[in-house]
Amino acid sequence: MLTRRLLLTGTAAALATTGTAVAGPPPAGLARPTRRRPLELRFPRPTGPFPVGTTELHLVDAERDDPFVPGRPRELMISIWYPAARRTEPASYLPPLTAQVYAEGAAIALQQPVHAVDWAGARVHAGQSAPVSRSWGRRPVVLFSPGFGVPRGLGSIMVAELASRGYVVVTVDHTYEAAAVEFPGGRVAVQTLPPEPYAPLARATRVADVRQVLGALQRLAQGRTPDADGRRLPRGLGEILDLARIGAYGHSAGGITSADVMLVDRRVRAGMDLDGTLGYGYATPADCPVVAQGLDRPFLLFGAGGTGPNGGPQTHRTDPSWGLFWERSTGWKRDLNVPNGRHYTFIDHQALIPWFQRHFTVPPELVANTIGTVDPARILRTLNTYVPAFFDQHLRGRPGAWHDSPRHPDVRFIA
Repeated sequence: MLTRRLLLTGTAAALATTGTAVAGPPPAGLARPTRRRPLELRFPRPTGPFPVGTTELHLVDAERDDPFVPGRPRELMISIWYPAARRTEPASYLPPLTAQVYAEGAAIALQQPVHAVDWAGARVHAGQSAPVSRSWGRRPVVLFSPGFGVPRGLGSIMVAELASRGYVVVTVDHTYEAAAVEFPGGRVAVQTLPPEPYAPLARATRVADVRQVLGALQRLAQGRTPDADGRRLPRGLGEILDLARIGAYGHSAGGITSADVMLVDRRVRAGMDLDGTLGYGYATPADCPVVAQGLDRPFLLFGAGGTGPNGGPQTHRTDPSWGLFWERSTGWKRDLNVPNGRHYTFIDHQALIPWFQRHFTVPPELVANTIGTVDPARILRTLNTYVPAFFDQHLRGRPGAWHDSPRHPDVRFIA
């Protein structure tokens, strides 16, 4: 999945990533209003019982040489989203310099002027450093890894949803693979890839990144501050981390990362792959360790239409790497598919591109290649059902129903 084409589409869709209520384009014959000010960006509200807080950390591993830029210690930026005691000033969607980078790309992807959308002013439904809610005691922890080239902020809708339901969600930027990662003090690390083939290096680096994050969470739970700059974190944040109940999920390359991490680190109890081809970077699927060995713990495959072999749906019956992984995995497993969705149905694009369509003409090929024709509002409700349900079952012991449902007609249960 880490192809040049994916990078370009990911960046383009990533640039079309700040929207609000999900709605379709205006009725035929109704002219779109001429916009004089940048389009304000909004997001659908999370549906759980808790307000959401968020804070970011700068992690530095002095003992790990950065594989993309040798001679530098490996640095990461992560965000922690958590149930909050009350609402506070909303946090930014993207850091300011990252927003500037994506605004420039968005102008190209959306075929709009660079200032058509107010990227820098976008805010999420999470309070910046809001007070931590301790009402439910320790909370399960879920790790989120984004797709190749995509910053961690572009999965904010589902991340906020999970946090509103009582999870602590940790998102990570994979430095020098993401298009831009902004560090404290205004320093930006732009994408710096080695010559191809870089897939094995990228996969190994992502696994090491997630394990670095797990180490930082362990220190935080012990009452230490893992932030490299010594910034104060919300009081009590470490005390609510239940590191005996850790899950992982990711989109595209991030879904691959979730499986790869589970193979080598038993701290992660359950994982989910949102449309990531597990065999990426290997000559044959059997050469990939996690594909060849499978997993003995719960894992959910959730694919889209049009992203599998020959432009069909990605399922364990169509994709060889998913098929072998399925055959070799002995833990709880399910395979779901969204036939009318596309690769970016699983992250913020599914809400945001339809929002843009209400205000200006989005290139049809961008729509077709990123979110397809699935009903935007309905599939978001469905994702808000199945993604939390998976973690509820395997991190909280709340079994759910896993079969086709008339309430969620856009999803097919492959197995």
